[in-house]
Amino acid sequence: MSRTAEISRKTKETDIKVKLNLDGTGKPDIVTGIGFFDHMLTALCVHGGFDMTVKCKGDLNVDGHHSVEDTGIALGKAFAEALGDKSGIMRYGSAFIPMDEALGFCALDISARPFLVFNAHFTNERIGDYEACLTEEFMRAFAFNAGITLHLRSEYGSNDHHITEALFKALAHALKQAVKLNADGSTLSTKGTL
Repeated sequence: MSRTAEISRKTKETDIKVKLNLDGTGKPDIVTGIGFFDHMLTALCVHGGFDMTVKCKGDLNVDGHHSVEDTGIALGKAFAEALGDKSGIMRYGSAFIPMDEALGFCALDISARPFLVFNAHFTNERIGDYEACLTEEFMRAFAFNAGITLHLRSEYGSNDHHITEALFKALAHALKQAVKLNADGSTLSTKGTL
Protein backbone atom coordinates (compact mmCIF):
# COMPACT_ATOMS: atom_id res chain seq x y z
CA MET A 1 0.00 0.00 0.00
CA SER A 2 1.51 3.31 -1.11
CA ARG A 3 0.78 6.13 1.31
CA THR A 4 1.78 9.04 -0.90
CA ALA A 5 0.18 12.20 -2.21
CA GLU A 6 0.87 15.11 -4.53
CA ILE A 7 -1.01 18.37 -4.10
CA SER A 8 -0.86 21.56 -6.18
CA ARG A 9 -2.53 24.73 -4.96
CA LYS A 10 -2.43 27.97 -6.94
CA THR A 11 -4.10 31.24 -5.96
CA LYS A 12 -3.42 34.90 -6.72
CA GLU A 13 -1.24 34.91 -3.58
CA THR A 14 0.64 31.60 -3.69
CA ASP A 15 1.70 28.75 -5.96
CA ILE A 16 2.44 25.62 -3.94
CA LYS A 17 3.42 22.06 -4.81
CA VAL A 18 3.65 19.35 -2.15
CA LYS A 19 4.78 15.73 -2.44
CA LEU A 20 4.48 13.48 0.59
CA ASN A 21 5.45 9.90 1.41
CA LEU A 22 4.35 8.86 4.90
CA ASP A 23 6.59 5.79 4.80
CA GLY A 24 9.78 7.56 3.83
CA THR A 25 13.14 8.06 5.48
CA GLY A 26 12.79 11.69 6.52
CA LYS A 27 14.11 13.23 3.31
CA PRO A 28 13.24 16.95 2.99
CA ASP A 29 13.18 19.16 -0.10
CA ILE A 30 11.74 22.42 1.21
CA VAL A 31 11.77 25.89 -0.40
CA THR A 32 9.19 28.45 0.73
CA GLY A 33 11.22 31.65 0.58
CA ILE A 34 11.05 31.97 4.39
CA GLY A 35 14.23 30.59 5.92
CA PHE A 36 12.96 29.81 9.41
CA PHE A 37 9.78 28.21 8.04
CA ASP A 38 11.93 25.99 5.80
CA HIS A 39 13.85 25.00 8.94
CA MET A 40 10.61 24.09 10.77
CA LEU A 41 9.20 22.07 7.84
CA THR A 42 12.54 20.27 7.55
CA ALA A 43 12.32 19.38 11.26
CA LEU A 44 8.75 18.13 10.73
CA CYS A 45 9.90 15.95 7.85
CA VAL A 46 13.05 14.54 9.48
CA HIS A 47 11.51 13.86 12.90
CA GLY A 48 8.30 12.45 11.41
CA GLY A 49 10.19 10.14 9.07
CA PHE A 50 8.31 11.50 6.07
CA ASP A 51 9.72 12.22 2.61
CA MET A 52 8.44 15.69 1.86
CA THR A 53 8.82 18.14 -0.99
CA VAL A 54 7.36 21.60 -0.49
CA LYS A 55 7.82 24.32 -3.11
CA CYS A 56 6.06 27.61 -2.42
CA LYS A 57 6.17 30.85 -4.38
CA GLY A 58 4.23 33.44 -2.44
CA ASP A 59 3.61 37.17 -2.15
CA LEU A 60 6.40 37.72 0.34
CA ASN A 61 6.42 41.40 -0.68
CA VAL A 62 3.21 41.59 1.41
CA ASP A 63 4.33 39.33 4.27
CA GLY A 64 4.66 35.63 5.05
CA HIS A 65 1.07 34.99 6.07
CA HIS A 66 -0.30 33.66 2.78
CA SER A 67 2.74 31.46 2.15
CA VAL A 68 2.68 29.87 5.61
CA GLU A 69 -1.09 29.40 5.83
CA ASP A 70 -1.44 28.09 2.27
CA THR A 71 1.45 25.68 2.82
CA GLY A 72 -0.45 24.39 5.86
CA ILE A 73 -3.55 23.92 3.69
CA ALA A 74 -1.65 22.05 0.97
CA LEU A 75 0.32 19.90 3.40
CA GLY A 76 -2.85 19.07 5.34
CA LYS A 77 -4.59 17.99 2.13
CA ALA A 78 -1.56 15.85 1.26
CA PHE A 79 -1.70 14.09 4.65
CA ALA A 80 -5.44 13.44 4.24
CA GLU A 81 -4.94 12.04 0.73
CA ALA A 82 -1.96 9.88 1.72
CA LEU A 83 -3.93 8.39 4.65
CA GLY A 84 -6.91 7.46 2.47
CA ASP A 85 -9.72 5.96 4.59
CA LYS A 86 -7.34 5.88 7.58
CA SER A 87 -7.98 2.19 8.23
CA GLY A 88 -5.17 0.40 10.03
CA ILE A 89 -3.52 3.45 11.59
CA MET A 90 -2.77 3.88 15.28
CA ARG A 91 -4.76 7.14 15.10
CA TYR A 92 -3.45 8.82 18.28
CA GLY A 93 -0.05 10.29 19.01
CA SER A 94 1.56 12.51 21.62
CA ALA A 95 5.01 13.79 22.45
CA PHE A 96 6.90 16.07 24.81
CA ILE A 97 9.95 17.57 23.10
CA PRO A 98 12.62 19.58 24.93
CA MET A 99 14.59 22.21 23.03
CA ASP A 100 17.17 23.66 25.40
CA GLU A 101 15.15 25.74 27.93
CA ALA A 102 11.83 25.18 26.10
CA LEU A 103 9.45 22.24 26.34
CA GLY A 104 6.76 21.64 23.75
CA PHE A 105 3.83 19.22 23.90
CA CYS A 106 1.57 17.81 21.18
CA ALA A 107 -1.37 15.42 21.37
CA LEU A 108 -3.40 14.56 18.28
CA ASP A 109 -6.13 12.35 16.92
CA ILE A 110 -6.40 11.60 13.19
CA SER A 111 -10.16 11.49 13.46
CA ALA A 112 -11.69 13.44 10.55
CA ARG A 113 -12.86 15.87 13.26
CA PRO A 114 -10.57 18.85 12.78
CA PHE A 115 -9.88 21.08 15.75
CA LEU A 116 -6.98 23.13 17.06
CA VAL A 117 -6.08 24.07 20.61
CA PHE A 118 -2.92 26.18 20.54
CA ASN A 119 -1.31 27.54 23.69
CA ALA A 120 2.03 29.24 23.17
CA HIS A 121 3.21 32.77 23.79
CA PHE A 122 6.07 34.48 22.00
CA THR A 123 8.19 37.37 23.20
CA ASN A 124 9.21 38.72 19.80
CA GLU A 125 7.26 39.53 16.66
CA ARG A 126 9.75 37.76 14.40
CA ILE A 127 12.14 34.82 14.33
CA GLY A 128 14.45 35.79 11.49
CA ASP A 129 12.16 36.58 8.55
CA TYR A 130 9.29 34.54 10.02
CA GLU A 131 6.45 36.12 12.00
CA ALA A 132 6.05 34.15 15.25
CA CYS A 133 2.23 34.39 15.15
CA LEU A 134 2.22 32.36 11.91
CA THR A 135 2.95 29.15 13.81
CA GLU A 136 -0.65 29.06 15.01
CA GLU A 137 -1.91 29.91 11.49
CA PHE A 138 0.08 27.03 9.99
CA MET A 139 -1.10 24.57 12.63
CA ARG A 140 -4.75 25.55 12.15
CA ALA A 141 -4.58 25.27 8.37
CA PHE A 142 -2.77 21.93 8.61
CA ALA A 143 -5.13 20.42 11.20
CA PHE A 144 -8.34 21.47 9.47
CA ASN A 145 -7.23 20.24 6.05
CA ALA A 146 -5.73 16.99 7.35
CA GLY A 147 -8.79 16.21 9.48
CA ILE A 148 -6.81 16.14 12.71
CA THR A 149 -7.78 17.10 16.25
CA LEU A 150 -4.56 18.87 17.26
CA HIS A 151 -3.52 20.15 20.68
CA LEU A 152 -0.23 22.03 20.99
CA ARG A 153 1.16 23.65 24.10
CA SER A 154 4.40 25.32 25.05
CA GLU A 155 4.99 24.19 28.62
CA TYR A 156 7.65 26.86 29.12
CA GLY A 157 10.56 28.55 27.38
CA SER A 158 12.08 31.97 26.81
CA ASN A 159 13.61 31.70 23.32
CA ASP A 160 11.00 31.95 20.54
CA HIS A 161 13.11 29.87 18.15
CA HIS A 162 13.31 27.06 20.70
CA ILE A 163 9.60 27.28 21.62
CA THR A 164 8.55 27.05 17.97
CA GLU A 165 10.97 24.28 17.10
CA ALA A 166 9.86 22.22 20.11
CA LEU A 167 6.25 22.50 18.89
CA PHE A 168 7.05 21.47 15.31
CA LYS A 169 9.15 18.53 16.52
CA ALA A 170 6.44 17.48 18.98
CA LEU A 171 3.96 17.53 16.08
CA ALA A 172 6.35 15.40 14.02
CA HIS A 173 6.78 12.74 16.69
CA ALA A 174 3.05 12.63 17.46
CA LEU A 175 2.23 12.25 13.75
CA LYS A 176 4.83 9.51 13.41
CA GLN A 177 3.05 7.51 16.13
CA ALA A 178 -0.45 8.20 14.80
CA VAL A 179 0.17 7.21 11.16
CA LYS A 180 1.96 3.99 12.13
CA LEU A 181 0.07 0.89 10.98
CA ASN A 182 -1.38 -1.32 13.68
CA ALA A 183 -0.87 -5.09 13.81
CA ASP A 184 -4.18 -6.28 12.34
CA GLY A 185 -5.15 -3.46 9.97
CA SER A 186 -8.31 -2.70 11.92
CA THR A 187 -9.91 0.72 12.24
CA LEU A 188 -9.36 2.03 15.76
CA SER A 189 -12.88 3.32 16.38
CA THR A 190 -16.01 2.07 18.14
CA LYS A 191 -17.90 3.39 15.09
CA GLY A 192 -15.90 1.14 12.76
CA THR A 193 -14.83 4.10 10.63
CA LEU A 194 -12.88 7.34 10.94
